[in-house]
Amino acid sequence: MRKTFLRLGSLAAMTAVMLGAFGAHALKAALSPEALNTFEIGVRYQFYHALGLIAIGLLLYWRKTNLLHWGGWLFTAGILAFSGSLYLLSARELLGLDVSWIGPVTPIGGVFFIAGWGCLLFATFQDNQKTYRKKHSEN
Repeated sequence: MRKTFLRLGSLAAMTAVMLGAFGAHALKAALSPEALNTFEIGVRYQFYHALGLIAIGLLLYWRKTNLLHWGGWLFTAGILAFSGSLYLLSARELLGLDVSWIGPVTPIGGVFFIAGWGCLLFATFQDNQKTYRKKHSEN
């Protein structure tokens, strides 16, 4: 699972850089300042949580807890829901899409982010399940 989160984090970071450059160069003239700001917020939060995914992937080399796995999947869902909805909302006029239904998805993505950070926090209080199993199986 650690490689999965390292790969997802790397992919999310790479696409955040690409989207950021695309927004700064190609979308700057096409979007209103407000829409461009919304797009940039999506990029920023995607990048923060890409780094969070990479951190979880690295932590899984030393700690094996279910909460770390949950945190990684919640970060992934948050990137898709929060950042993805902001990308669609900011580009709706440009693409001619009716995405008015997607507005409530953004805060759901934010809740995924918060829950992911909570999982990471509480994982620090868990025993390492891999080490725990080894210790207690010897008895």
